[in-house]
Amino acid sequence: MSKTVTPYQDEKATKKEQVADMFNNISKTYDFLNHFMSLGIDIIWRKKAINELKADKPQLILDVATGTGDFAFEALKILKPKKIIGVDISQGMLNIADQKIAKRHLSDKFEVKLGDSEKLPFADNGFDAVTVAYGVRNFENLLDGLTDIHRVLKPGGKAVVLEFSKPKAFPVKQLYNFYFNYVTPGIGKLFSKDARAYSYLPESVAAFPDGPAFTAMMAKAGFTNTKSRPLAFGICSIYTGVK
Repeated sequence: MSKTVTPYQDEKATKKEQVADMFNNISKTYDFLNHFMSLGIDIIWRKKAINELKADKPQLILDVATGTGDFAFEALKILKPKKIIGVDISQGMLNIADQKIAKRHLSDKFEVKLGDSEKLPFADNGFDAVTVAYGVRNFENLLDGLTDIHRVLKPGGKAVVLEFSKPKAFPVKQLYNFYFNYVTPGIGKLFSKDARAYSYLPESVAAFPDGPAFTAMMAKAGFTNTKSRPLAFGICSIYTGVK
């Protein structure tokens, strides 16, 4: 990553600590703003990413940076695994996930725990699949995070990463940049008590090494058969790799 982009201009706190604070601050409005600002398209993108695992039929899945659990809930519906474990550094987000799990009576299928995405609290070779939706650009050290994801996967297991990317074609690029840099922070400021969180979003996407740069990093972390699949003219991308 060319430079480290942090949510707050706090030199005393690490990116990891700042990201945890940011998600704790916006946890109550996160789901609403996510769907509102993406016009609900984020749900379609999630389904496409989850479908990358359909043929593999994973039974034990780790969802890294699980947040409020939306990606994992969708994976439960589509893939019907025995269990999904979600890990996140924000207790505020996990509290919302726990409420949803209880409401849906899914505690036997989905559990969440507080943990560092770059130092996962799990043994080697334990999971059939690992998923990360909109979380890798928040890693403090991207290569460390990918290497640890590789470590906890079983041999032959697959990682699926869904992340924002940077569209290149006119006029999508121009519209995307305008929406992300001006509209998104405005909506975030209106509905969230943490306006900075929604200006951090375009900054973190701009600094993220998307496309071939990210698949190259996955390969460096030990993954084989790495692929990048752009969605919606490159607004978002699905990355896959096998251990």
